[in-house]
Amino acid sequence: MADNKGFTPDGQESLPSASPVENPPPYTDSMVTLNDFNSKANLTEKEISLTEDPYHPFEHRDPNGASAGGALAHLLKSSLGTGILAMPMAFHNAGLAFGMAMTLIVGFLCTHCVHILVKTSHNICRDAKVSALGFAETAEKVFEYGPKGMRPYSNFAKQFVDIGLMATYYAAACVYIVFIATSFHDVINYDLKINWDVRIYIALTVIPCLLIGQIRELKWLVPFSMMANIFIVVTFVITLYYMFDEPLVYSDKPLIAKAANIPLFFATVIFAMEGIGVVMPVENSMRKPQHFLGCPGVLNTAMVTVVSLYAIIGFFGYVRFGDQVRGSITLNLPEGAWLGDTAKLLMAVAILFTFGLQFYVPNEILWRKISHKFSPEKHNITQILLRSGIILLSGGVAAAIPNLEPFISLVGAVFFSLLGIFVPSFVETVYLWPDRLGVCKWKLVKNIFLGVFSILALVAGAVASINEIIEMYSGDD
Repeated sequence: MADNKGFTPDGQESLPSASPVENPPPYTDSMVTLNDFNSKANLTEKEISLTEDPYHPFEHRDPNGASAGGALAHLLKSSLGTGILAMPMAFHNAGLAFGMAMTLIVGFLCTHCVHILVKTSHNICRDAKVSALGFAETAEKVFEYGPKGMRPYSNFAKQFVDIGLMATYYAAACVYIVFIATSFHDVINYDLKINWDVRIYIALTVIPCLLIGQIRELKWLVPFSMMANIFIVVTFVITLYYMFDEPLVYSDKPLIAKAANIPLFFATVIFAMEGIGVVMPVENSMRKPQHFLGCPGVLNTAMVTVVSLYAIIGFFGYVRFGDQVRGSITLNLPEGAWLGDTAKLLMAVAILFTFGLQFYVPNEILWRKISHKFSPEKHNITQILLRSGIILLSGGVAAAIPNLEPFISLVGAVFFSLLGIFVPSFVETVYLWPDRLGVCKWKLVKNIFLGVFSILALVAGAVASINEIIEMYSGDD
């Protein structure tokens, strides 16, 4: 994630390329007051700011950055992970009609939230005169340059997003480890007629994760993303074959599931679709970020593809396997069949290749916070030890909760609903406040709706997921 090295908070050295402004004025304040004439220096700064050419952040991006195709590959891979394979389970918790309608609606909402986050980031980059900002830095600068009442909370906004992102993606990394281990567990145990516990496979999965987790440059992860996308496509083709190899029976599937299961649906879908933490690093790495938004644009192309695949896999996967559907549809494929085993193993390897991208976001945040505490000559060994320790800890958490279904719902409910929906809508509101919220403040109304929806998804989804975990372990006892 790009660091905002161009701007320093109050009390530190000022930005050499921008006018030194201790307390940035609100965007809507364009009038010169008496305070502006306290000194000739202030007046000169005001005149310069009014006459200088507008800052264009796109012109200051790295010309050797990622292409639109590379950015699209990263976005697709960040969204086409374990979540899409859990969509049949999501439809099981929602019903056919309700699941299809809500998948499209949630997909639109997630796309919109990513769009407003990136657009707000572009706007605040222009206002703060920096080339790029990460997710947390965008939140910080929006508060810092926003209404006076919000400015004291700029650091809190940054820390909230940073901590949320780290928790989100470290938790998702645990889900990835569980998925990879479960896939190998099912194939190897059946084919070799052994009875190894899934936790043994979790321990073995940690080994390659330790290696791929050491990659620190986003551009070196592009080949892994490309190969992972190919493996996922092959897996989807095989999965579709098994989904339609028998006549589909619709009559015994409810159009709307029990109300108690609906929160699990929303939690799973939000987990599946939200790649919010990867969005800003990917956008910041592009040499032509103007291609990220717009029509068709990288974002729209990625999300249309993602939502379409989610709806197809979720709907027909549930129709095919019914109440027997598992946390990943690949786990429902026939055991011992070479084609089914191939799909399971290819998907496991694809998720393993994605682990590096999943691990990139939180480690960039964490390292930025603690790197100054170590001498430069020790940075390399410190990063190696830090990354290894976190991966080992993630493996321990995965071993403690090796059940995919409730784990996915819990992570989606608690983390992705907050970061993926609530934070972007709140940040946009602060940036546009008070007089740029549209006719009758419709953007404010829209963002209040998004905020309420995210909180409801968080509370209801977390309660349902925790209850399911408790019931699962109580049943084992």
